[in-house]
Amino acid sequence: MSTMNAKTSTGGEEEAPGMRSKTLEESSHSGEIKRGQVILVAYLITTLEMTFLFMQMGVMPYLAKSLGLDSVGFGYLQTTFGVLQLVGGPIFGRFADQFGTRAALVLSCASGSAFFLLMSISTSIPLLFLSRLPAVFMHGLPGAQKLITDLTSPSQRADALGKLGLCFGVAIIIGSALGGVLSTKFGVFVPTYVGLVGNLINTMIAMVWIPLQAKPTSDHNVTGHSTSQAGSMFSIREILRLMKFPGVTEVFIVKVFAALPAGLFLIMFSIISMEFFGLEAVESGYLMSYFGVLQMVVQGLVVGKLTNHCTERTLLRLSVFVFAGVGLGMALMRTVWHYCIVALPLVFAFSVLATITDSILTKAVPSSDTGTMLGICASVQPLTRTVGPTIGGVLYKQFGVSSFGYLQLIVNIGLFVYLLKSKIPLKELRSQ
Repeated sequence: MSTMNAKTSTGGEEEAPGMRSKTLEESSHSGEIKRGQVILVAYLITTLEMTFLFMQMGVMPYLAKSLGLDSVGFGYLQTTFGVLQLVGGPIFGRFADQFGTRAALVLSCASGSAFFLLMSISTSIPLLFLSRLPAVFMHGLPGAQKLITDLTSPSQRADALGKLGLCFGVAIIIGSALGGVLSTKFGVFVPTYVGLVGNLINTMIAMVWIPLQAKPTSDHNVTGHSTSQAGSMFSIREILRLMKFPGVTEVFIVKVFAALPAGLFLIMFSIISMEFFGLEAVESGYLMSYFGVLQMVVQGLVVGKLTNHCTERTLLRLSVFVFAGVGLGMALMRTVWHYCIVALPLVFAFSVLATITDSILTKAVPSSDTGTMLGICASVQPLTRTVGPTIGGVLYKQFGVSSFGYLQLIVNIGLFVYLLKSKIPLKELRSQ
């Protein structure tokens, strides 16, 4: 009897490791499926939020004009939006680090609801300016980036982040078209009602589908011990602390300056398309749609494949080199068809630079600080929008369209030489 018990016990002990291994594999597979579903939800939230944002961008000039706001006042309105986004990026990132990604995404979507609600009741210029205030927390894109960063391994990160650009391209096309159709057929305030309802739905999606704790327990300290300091949401000391990590300052400088001249050109594009290319409003809209299609193709099909075969150091240098070539093309272009050709490498360089620098910078800081780092990265575009109209206006009036191209060429040749000679410490990882 005792012998039988011993055999049974031994058999059980022999079977147990196999059963445990099978259970762990099933649990791991289930976890991968769930992570994939959450990432898809993040893509959906980003697409919807950006669609509504582009929708209001197309409507805003007409709404401002109907309230009696002139071109100078509209410039102030746009600058106000840019400054609020600029200040809000790091604050939103700190909020995501301290309270979690779900709370951050809910805050972003709820702020979007408040934004469109105030727009829908803007019957005067002061109310229109007041409607910009919630923009300080409207950061769905860095919120989704934070979620993806938490749920992916470092080797998968660049590919997953790159697909967010596909959401961006879809939003440009649908948002621009939807805003125009709705405002033309039903009135200038109807897109604001759609944006309000859409953001309320987005808020519910974030509350229901995004887990309270997105980051796997085993990944909490992958990149190092938590060094995030408790305190105020906006802390200059925190930003400076992150900039001291190896390679962060160097990569951030490249991120800001490589695309700056092209960013100035795009900010002035509405004027350039009208005066330099001689396009009508409808033709400018078609050109924006073309830009959106390029963004979708490059981000959806090209960037992911490149990250599978090239190191991030190589892709960073490639994006800067392509930007230099884009600068030469911009300096020589004379017709809208020339711009259509230049737009392809321009979108490619923008997409690769944004994806790779975000991936590098989130790997360079502790996992507890990725939200703050992404918030800082998210401030680059609002910074360009804030200083762009002034600097871009001076360049265009004093030196013409070609000045943007020559500046782009000179800046990126300098950055390319710097990247070749410098020893920026990067984790050379490829997607598996």
